[in-house]
Amino acid sequence: MTKYSLAVDIGGTFTDAVLLADDGRTFVDKTLTTHHNLLEGFFRGVDLVMDRAGVEPADINDVVVHATTVVTNALIERKGPPVGLILTKGFTDILYIREEHRYDMYDPQIEFAEPLIPSERTWGLGERMLADGTPLEAPDPEEIAAIARDCRKRGIESVAVCLINAYNNGAHERMVAEVFEREAPEIYVSLSSEIAPQMREYLRASTVAINAYTVPITRPYLNALIAELETRGFSQQPLIMLSNGGVIGAGRAGTLPVRMIESGPAAGALVACYFSRQFNLPDLISFDMGGTTAKACMIHGHEPLVTGHFEVDRRYRFKPGSGMPITVPSIDMIEIGAGGGSIAWIDELGLLRTGPESAGSVPGPVSYGRGGTEPCVTDADVVAGILDPDRFLGGDMKLDAAGARAAVGKLGAKIGLSPEETAWGIFEVVCEQMAAAARAHATDRGIDHRGLPMLAFGGAGPVHACLVADLIDSSQVIYPPLASVLSAFGTLVTPAKIDLVRSQLSPLDRIDWAEASRAIDAMIEDGGQTLQEAGIDPGQVEYTFAADLRYLGQQSELTIELPGDPRRHRDACEMRQRFETEYESQYGLKLNDMAVELVGWRVTARGAVPDRAAATALARGESPAPRYRMVHFRSGARDVPVYDRSELTLGTEIEGPLIVEERETTIFIQPGWTASLHENGSIIASKNTANNNRDN
Repeated sequence: MTKYSLAVDIGGTFTDAVLLADDGRTFVDKTLTTHHNLLEGFFRGVDLVMDRAGVEPADINDVVVHATTVVTNALIERKGPPVGLILTKGFTDILYIREEHRYDMYDPQIEFAEPLIPSERTWGLGERMLADGTPLEAPDPEEIAAIARDCRKRGIESVAVCLINAYNNGAHERMVAEVFEREAPEIYVSLSSEIAPQMREYLRASTVAINAYTVPITRPYLNALIAELETRGFSQQPLIMLSNGGVIGAGRAGTLPVRMIESGPAAGALVACYFSRQFNLPDLISFDMGGTTAKACMIHGHEPLVTGHFEVDRRYRFKPGSGMPITVPSIDMIEIGAGGGSIAWIDELGLLRTGPESAGSVPGPVSYGRGGTEPCVTDADVVAGILDPDRFLGGDMKLDAAGARAAVGKLGAKIGLSPEETAWGIFEVVCEQMAAAARAHATDRGIDHRGLPMLAFGGAGPVHACLVADLIDSSQVIYPPLASVLSAFGTLVTPAKIDLVRSQLSPLDRIDWAEASRAIDAMIEDGGQTLQEAGIDPGQVEYTFAADLRYLGQQSELTIELPGDPRRHRDACEMRQRFETEYESQYGLKLNDMAVELVGWRVTARGAVPDRAAATALARGESPAPRYRMVHFRSGARDVPVYDRSELTLGTEIEGPLIVEERETTIFIQPGWTASLHENGSIIASKNTANNNRDN
């Protein structure tokens, strides 16, 4: 019997669906995201790919995996239900005070994102836990019950609980949950000791507040998804992609929405690792550009960089500290508002800009013909001649070229440029933005990006990647099969995984190993149960370990991978050596006379890598003669050869500029680059060493 697996990735503009058979046959489609009801677009995409394959829901007998923007949308739009916050009495302003850092010390009018939970829905609870986890003052159950009754009276649907030092002992928080279960069982309760058991009160409070804010949205959403899949005859429970690049069961994911924020982008980074192994390229740059955003991630040693915290809803795009911090493991990437739907505009200095505002799927770029009036990056690509308006999505979604030209021309008239000059200017500006972000991301992490190959995917990624690669001195761009829906495909080749962390502050040479063992045991148990719910046999779960270390007195720490189980090795000297090697790599020095401090332990529970792969049918013989299309470069218009991807043959090398079209995306290769077809179906563009000048 043929086994079929299904993946759906909901993005800001398009919803991508991939149906994969175990013999390698792949069926893909894209549909506009339905923001008013995400599941409408989900099942529209599912119906499209199942119709292409000629299969029924009962035939989907492997997995159903889902990556979604539902959490991100809820945080950005601030349309969530009323949520309450319970803090230790005397500490009720933590979300407003933050950590007292200023992300721009020279701006006297600095602004921060408003807290998700205002002070009028915040309660102070009389209790106190010491820093070592010793209870000093137990909370009064009647005081908790009064808070629960007040929450019910106010119509609050979810409550976040973050009590002082609960990361070391969550007994008082669990008491709050028990009383709420008796007094107001309909209210969701999120505990910081379960969601983010780490030191630093503001980070923990922000993380649990975000979880509480989104639980009333994600749990009904995922419950509706499970129910609708069952109603339609699907036998599989869905798996959900997390920000750390792993998948877990939908039931568990519904209680941990804070771990789903980077769901779709994480899938893209993981599939970049998949191709890095295929090409035996330990280090490369993952470049994913869709309709709303562009994401860059550094792959090192066939693995993505992972961070212990990140931010959402930044008031300023590139200003760390201007958003809401989240202290959960996530794939480390940079995401900017640069996509096909990014709106082009003229700033007060008369300079051409793009984004971060996006037209999204509604109304979308002007060329979509859905009511958009502002020129977008996709409109510019049409006017420049890079995109064929009659072949967008294989002709199923024809673009309004005249409308795009009028909108781009109106913008260009403000600065004395023709529509074609303006279109190429927009194309260059958005590529420069993405290149600048990628350079900054790599440099901040001590990585030399020059010469690294780039994997380009997403609906708009292949259109712009070659120029971005040129700008960051990359010498090779790989355009994989299924490039437009690669993030969705990535969820199918990603193992079940969850990353867990527990704080334990201690001098490295005086670790309490009994306490360390208890913390690691708890994480292993939690990770094993989570993966078992995702259908992974306990005997197939692999555990890896890491520690957060810093020099004594420092504020920030580095995460250091450990070679084995620290409960058995207990080798503080090796831990210090690994820490100093990483510290020197990032900062160019090490402090031999300074003591090192343990901040916490990390455990990753991981299932086996799925044995799934897409087969590619390659054309044989000679590549057909191309057709030509006029493309408007900065230096002027020129005829550019256009090929269908399915007709390219092995051994063919084509000098740029050229365009390669497929149903879901377009590959645009710059002058000075040469394209060839790899045996796995990828198109590889290599920079010509004899000619490094771009014909722009």
